[in-house]
Amino acid sequence: MERPPGRRGWLGLVPIVTLSLFLGPIAAGVIGTVLPAFGYLPSLGGDSLTIAPWRDLFAAPGLAKAVGLSLLTGLGSTIIAFALTVLVFASGQGTVAFLRAKRAMTPLLAVPHLAMAVGLAFLLSPSGWIARLISPWPSGWETPPDVALVQGPIGIALTVGLVVKETPFLLLMTFAALSQIRAEDQIRMARSLGYGPIQAWLKVVLPLVYPQIRLPIYAVLAFSLSVVDMAVVLGPTTPPTLAPLILRWFNDPELTMRFQAAAGAVLQLFIVIGAIAMWRLGEIVSARLLRPWLVGGRRGGDGGVIRLAGWSGLTLVFVLAGGSLLSLATWSISGRWRFPSALPESVSFKTWMSQVTSLGEPAWTTIIVGMSATMMALILVIGCLEQESRQHRRPGPGALTLLYLPLLIPQISFLFGVQVVLVWARLDGSWIGLIWSHLLFVLPYVFLALADPYRALDPRYARIALALGRSPVDVLIRIKLAMLLRPLLIAAAVGFAVSVAQFLPTQFVGAGRLSTLTTEALSLAAGGNRRVVGLFSIVLACLPLLGFALAILLPAWRFRHRRAMAVGTAS
Repeated sequence: MERPPGRRGWLGLVPIVTLSLFLGPIAAGVIGTVLPAFGYLPSLGGDSLTIAPWRDLFAAPGLAKAVGLSLLTGLGSTIIAFALTVLVFASGQGTVAFLRAKRAMTPLLAVPHLAMAVGLAFLLSPSGWIARLISPWPSGWETPPDVALVQGPIGIALTVGLVVKETPFLLLMTFAALSQIRAEDQIRMARSLGYGPIQAWLKVVLPLVYPQIRLPIYAVLAFSLSVVDMAVVLGPTTPPTLAPLILRWFNDPELTMRFQAAAGAVLQLFIVIGAIAMWRLGEIVSARLLRPWLVGGRRGGDGGVIRLAGWSGLTLVFVLAGGSLLSLATWSISGRWRFPSALPESVSFKTWMSQVTSLGEPAWTTIIVGMSATMMALILVIGCLEQESRQHRRPGPGALTLLYLPLLIPQISFLFGVQVVLVWARLDGSWIGLIWSHLLFVLPYVFLALADPYRALDPRYARIALALGRSPVDVLIRIKLAMLLRPLLIAAAVGFAVSVAQFLPTQFVGAGRLSTLTTEALSLAAGGNRRVVGLFSIVLACLPLLGFALAILLPAWRFRHRRAMAVGTAS
């Protein structure tokens, strides 16, 4: 039989080990960044605390504008992504098109941010595909127009890129939250009282679902304010947003710039904390201001304008995302392609053949690190969920906040400290250090993807097997995990996609000795060879997509003769 709730076996150590591996590096990283921010880093001659790094930071040219651009693009993209999520759900929940859109979200979420950014740059640049397609009408452009969307002064392209990437994430998080509040029943009740479909969702469902997606929204806000790879490709350059500017200081040949960079990393943390606090204040103010509308009793109509806005916005997201991937693939096999031709004059695989050797090492590093971090995350998450199942006790809201911690703290605000710790431990540039750094970001997503299916598994299967004499380990492996094959592989695909997309952990921890497709693609993006950049970016995009394809196809083949045993869905 199952172990009584009061007794702990070896499985009880798994949550403790997970928290140690998970929170220890973050705490050490923050401390290792804060101390140099106040001048203390003995290895670089900083033997005492001082505010000199902060004086240098505030005297740095372009700092105020960099902070302003970060706030403009980060807050703007988060507001747009959240508004679009609300509009899409309010106008489409329960429709067939809505369910199809849900299935299409996962591939969009799988594409790494950098690959999407490069594809958008190929679309939106003055000589990009959009300009080529519209050049015959009515503009008659023979040369690229002087329109600076990509790397423009106010970050329009960066905002668009963040919206394209973060909207699918918020949509999928909202899908998961709706199952916890019985949204369909709530809407049905509101409709029976005469409310229109849009008003029913906004007045009844949104107040219930918003607390469930608050942490994902904060994670999107923190990421958008501190993103580096997308900002380097799409964002302004003179000055850039704050996070790329800090990275530039960290990479400066003058080692004493590390102190100023550390101060900038702490400032980035304060900006994110302040933005989240401001968003929280906005929630409180909005709740009070909207209360009269919420209880006013107005039923509303069919919401034609809102419906049009929601579906138009979602369609634009899909078009831009699909066009980005198509542009990457096209440039990777293009021969001569002069502006304003809409298509290449010839197709050539010379780029693929010439870059096979260059692709090999970073591709294998990406695969090995991604699979290793994902496997470790799966073992830890399964152990935690199994311990939770045996103890009949779910973690509280505080545990969920801890889970989101690596997603709420800007990476650049603690990875330098992690690098300092690894250098001290002589693990910088090692496989162990790199896999460990990726695990910090893979584990939360694996937990979020696997927790609900694991908790939803009928416990009677395990009880019957235990009553028939099976050991708890045998029940876990041969009953639970066998039935949860589909959710396990989906969670693994999510974790692998997160690892593939990591840039800053590889940049800081890899120490130049270990590089992945992400770091190579970003370094190539600074050059002018679109064919090579497109090649690396399309391979970078295809790796996670291949993982999701396997996660869908393998369970379908495995359970082809016993579909009733399959738990979870491919969507």
